[in-house]
Amino acid sequence: MTRPLLLSLCLVLPVACDKSKEAADSSAPVTKKDPQAVPEVDVKGMGGSAEIKAPPADDHGAAAPPAATAELGKPAPDFTLSDVDGKSHSLSQHAGKLVVLEWFNPECPFVKYAHGEGPLVKMAADEMAKGVVWLSINSGAPGKQGHGVEANKAGISGYGMTNPVLLDEDGSVGHMYGAEKTPHVFIVDAEGTLVYRGALDNAPIGEVDGGGERLDYVTTALDELRAGKPVSTPETKPYGCTVKYAKG
Repeated sequence: MTRPLLLSLCLVLPVACDKSKEAADSSAPVTKKDPQAVPEVDVKGMGGSAEIKAPPADDHGAAAPPAATAELGKPAPDFTLSDVDGKSHSLSQHAGKLVVLEWFNPECPFVKYAHGEGPLVKMAADEMAKGVVWLSINSGAPGKQGHGVEANKAGISGYGMTNPVLLDEDGSVGHMYGAEKTPHVFIVDAEGTLVYRGALDNAPIGEVDGGGERLDYVTTALDELRAGKPVSTPETKPYGCTVKYAKG
């Protein structure tokens, strides 16, 4: 049919033209959208490059989960750190045992007292003899007080420490556990649950605030756990130097 004749028919019979258009449209292949398909492509210009936008994902294509945070009464988040000799230590490798995490800075005055003449002179060694795993952790950043392998080796030697000192230079484990002070102590029970966090005792630098009886929170909690009892004081306010995290 010639173009002029077709135009004339459309003017006279518009319905016929509509039907003809519907027939032409119905002859095209129908494509169904798959709800599981890759996100739609945004094409820039005619024959231009394509950009696919998708949310951040892990290696398996799933959205990455948030980092774990330690909570009392909940499973203690696992971590892996190296000690001053380069040996790797993970919390999970000590499953079934009582574990003490002690935040450490060899040059902090509170740590110097605790390890030099205070409760930590023998506490870690005595508890390790009873089967407790004791891990000291230094979350100090490069350039900060007490940072570095040599400073920590000097502290281990000077204090006569027999437990590992782990280095957490980027502060990731310290932040995960909410460590604020040195010393700041956390206890994980044999089931892997965080059951205590806080101070060694109520006597910073050997002096009980306001006088009264000295209370040894850490050894009391460990004794209670060994006796199959719940920890009577699961949280106390830590004291000491601030953990020397990197700024920002």
